Amino acid sequence: MFYESHLRDKTLLPHDPFKALIAPRPVGWVSTMSKSGEVNLAPYSFFNAFSGAPPLIGFSSDGEKDSATFARETGEFVWNLATWDLRDFMNDTSAPLARGQSEFTHAGLETAPSRLVRPPRVKASPAQLECKVTEVIHLKTCDGGFSGNWLVLGQVIGVWIDDAYIKDGIVQVTRMKPIARCGYQDYTVLDEVFQMRRPKGAGNAAAGG
Repeated sequence: MFYESHLRDKTLLPHDPFKALIAPRPVGWVSTMSKSGEVNLAPYSFFNAFSGAPPLIGFSSDGEKDSATFARETGEFVWNLATWDLRDFMNDTSAPLARGQSEFTHAGLETAPSRLVRPPRVKASPAQLECKVTEVIHLKTCDGGFSGNWLVLGQVIGVWIDDAYIKDGIVQVTRMKPIARCGYQDYTVLDEVFQMRRPKGAGNAAAGG
């Protein structure tokens, strides 16, 4: 099957498979704070890491929602690892609340203070990244027009990891059971990994990923 993305036959594919193909994607569970102190927490389907040195992560907002707006206002955000145990809480924070109404309170999540930025962390999450915004980009289409999406990039300046998940200097990621976004209403959980050695001359794991 081939189709031009804007000409998808909705009788054959009623739901856009794009998100199902770019999968799994880590969940961008982002907490932010406005200049006036309003707190927001929301999961983002389009989220990832973009650089290791310096460590850069980013999330894409469909429209200028609270997370993108607050991150732009204050220049800060926190990423919280969404896990299997926290899946229902994460889902609850996607509810369309009024601006300024806290998703932490709505979902029954306890906050924890950050060290280097103002937005709070999800206390129950086993790992969090404190970030300073480096760029906010209004994404464009291939014809040069602006889309309704905003990409917020941030440099990680602080890392929190629950010591219970560190063994012999290695983070036991599978024990944390991170969840990831797939297409449609689907998610997956990371509970198994495998290793492959890179070809000679291809670099090492530390440099490449």
